[in-house]
Amino acid sequence: QVQFVESGGGLVQPGGSLRLSCAASGIIFILNDLAWYRQAPGKQRELVATITRGTSTNYADAVKGRFTISRDNAENTVYLQMNSLNPEDTAVYYCNLKVPLTYWGQGTQVTVSS
Repeated sequence: QVQFVESGGGLVQPGGSLRLSCAASGIIFILNDLAWYRQAPGKQRELVATITRGTSTNYADAVKGRFTISRDNAENTVYLQMNSLNPEDTAVYYCNLKVPLTYWGQGTQVTVSS
């Protein structure tokens, strides 16, 4: 069955950086377009970044220039490098397909606070 295991979150000060990882299984990783999403308290889940199987990337305006999505097909892992973090980036971060499945992993909490 499909499984996404997100990791790498934590508490960071404004201006800091984090690198999130998501290990995927149960899918043919190399054939899929992937994405990172986030859900802040009291808000709907939103798309943050996408990467195609051809490694083309796209970003939400709020993170453009600060976040970088990448993938390692040999490790079935997708990454999200997050720089210049600000409190508005506080959320639970999830990975999924670019067209998301109904299944979601547990996510990883990112808290940006001084």
